[in-house]
Formats: sequence, C-alpha cells, structure tokens
Amino acid sequence: MGPIDAFWHLLNLFGPAIGLGLIAPSLAKLLWRRELAAVPWRVLAQWVSGAGAGVTLAGLAVFGRDGRMATYAALVLATAAALWWRGFFRR
Repeated sequence: MGPIDAFWHLLNLFGPAIGLGLIAPSLAKLLWRRELAAVPWRVLAQWVSGAGAGVTLAGLAVFGRDGRMATYAALVLATAAALWWRGFFRR
C-alpha cells in the first residue's frame, strides 16, 4: 500500500467521526443558541471529533474491524456526551 492509499484509508476510517464533528456542533449551536453562545463552535467540533476518533479506535480494537453497528452506536453516544460535557456541563 502506498502513502496515498494509506491516507485514504485513514480518512475513511475517521470520516464518520469528522463528519459528526462538523455537523453535530452546528446543529447544537442552532438549537441552543443562548445556552451555547459562550462556547466557540471550533471547541465543540474538536471535542466531538476527538471523542469520535477515540470511539472509532476503541471499536477497531474491540471488534478487530471497522464499521460495526455497535461502534456507530457508541459514536453517536460519545458525540452526545462530548457536546453535553463541553457545551453545558463544563463552563
């Protein structure tokens, strides 16, 4: 495998985490404008993407392969937890 193939493999591995890291904070900032006004969008995106990347790696380690539905369910839960923790709980 060449370096370009390795890059695409890594991008596809972390794609759902990055995608949720971009979409979820945007929707949260739209729904809870006043409550999340003090928290920058970039901070929320970093927390969500980091949590998603960690869950993706944990799912890969536990199941031995990528793309299991349990990993995606844990990804959604980790996204919600990261948004709650950084957006509402920790100020």
